[in-house]
Amino acid sequence: MPVGTVAAFWAVSLMLVVTPGADWAYAISAGLRHRTVLPAVGGLLAGHLAATVVVAAGVAGLVARSPLVMTALTVAGAAYLVWLGIGTLARPPGPQAGAEQAADSWVRQVVKGAGISGLNPKVFLLFLALLPQFTDPDAGWPLAVQIVALGLVHVASCAVVYTGVGAAARRVLRARPTAAQAVTRFSGAAMVVIGVLLLAEQLVG
Repeated sequence: MPVGTVAAFWAVSLMLVVTPGADWAYAISAGLRHRTVLPAVGGLLAGHLAATVVVAAGVAGLVARSPLVMTALTVAGAAYLVWLGIGTLARPPGPQAGAEQAADSWVRQVVKGAGISGLNPKVFLLFLALLPQFTDPDAGWPLAVQIVALGLVHVASCAVVYTGVGAAARRVLRARPTAAQAVTRFSGAAMVVIGVLLLAEQLVG
């Protein structure tokens, strides 16, 4: 693939990644709750990678054209976000030393992260609209391989940004209990709002 095409896609992808959303909210929450953000970020990346593979396989097109499947996916993703957001609001972390939430194993953090990004129908539709625009049918690589390669570029951007967001939240806010709880509540509220908006958009549509 031409380097210019990859660079253009990276620039567009990075603008999307640095826009706060549910992924940011979960990375911030993980940074305040746990010793490391890597399991949570790994889960978020797994969800984006799964979306890339689905688009490359052509399944996302079928999902986008099926109102019933799209509705079910939206409801499931929205309900999951609302559930996580309510849990975050109900159990804000204590940012003092030794206050990590040991009950959340790294496996559970990965699963939560994968659910947040992997159950988001916006991710599938965005990838479906965005990734093919940067492919070349006449290139030496098959289209599916090109899409996966571009998806990996996107995942790499996500890895850097989400890790930085989570680490910054831990470093800056853990010494400021009031600010940390305010940010955590904001993150939980953001998850709830995003989930409700997804449901409302589906109902209105």
